[in-house]
Amino acid sequence: MLGGEFRHNLDAKNRIFIPSKMREELGDTFVVAKALRQKCLMAYSLAGWDKYMAPIMAQNGNLRERTLRFLNATSAEVTPDSQGRIVLPRHLVDHAGIDKALVIVGCYDHAEIWSEAGYEQLQSEEDVAAMIAELESFGL
Repeated sequence: MLGGEFRHNLDAKNRIFIPSKMREELGDTFVVAKALRQKCLMAYSLAGWDKYMAPIMAQNGNLRERTLRFLNATSAEVTPDSQGRIVLPRHLVDHAGIDKALVIVGCYDHAEIWSEAGYEQLQSEEDVAAMIAELESFGL
């Protein structure tokens, strides 16, 4: 299970440090892709990526093809170097709006990589209150 919140910086070569606990869960090589609903990146183990893609593969031809194109054309398989860093392609850095400071968040079966500003905005009291209200409507 991926959990925790880690704050790091993007270096001049678009490298970010992936915490060792997350590297253990994600594996020697993993996938980084654009999130569909947020301005962040998702990191999945190779097996996790296959599981994430399975319901997409079950969709009709047009929806499946558009989604596969969006996700896979810009995704990257990455392998951390000996210091635990990965290189993010420029288009992924731009999608997430990362300029320097970033936050890596464990989200159970995947990790998310956010610009620090984007993550702070997401964690606003109003957004958390709206999430709690929605969860309560489900009896949680």
